[in-house]
Amino acid sequence: MPHFIIDCSEDILQKQSPDDLMQAVYSTAEATGLFSPGDIKVRIRPYAHFIVAGKPDSFIHVFGYIMEGRTDVQQKDLSTKVVSQLKSIFPLVPVISMNIQEFEKKNYCKKSMV
Repeated sequence: MPHFIIDCSEDILQKQSPDDLMQAVYSTAEATGLFSPGDIKVRIRPYAHFIVAGKPDSFIHVFGYIMEGRTDVQQKDLSTKVVSQLKSIFPLVPVISMNIQEFEKKNYCKKSMV
């Protein structure tokens, strides 16, 4: 925990390597101090077929899934920093966005817990 899943148009991975894109999100999340570095997970799901605002245009959207307990201000700061970092790397990409959802501790389970 946390998980950052990057949905993007395939052309994004021609503009920047997948490793560099994932590292940008990882480093930005780590720099917030909200998470232990060893807990941060980042993945990419590129899309070949999509429509953005009525046309096939480049996009990046990051889904952040984090454990409950961070304030709204911390969550907003995290999403703003990630989007700002991606905007600096991809200034010509018209759509760059992020949202954050929280896991509830009461119903979360992972392998080490069973």
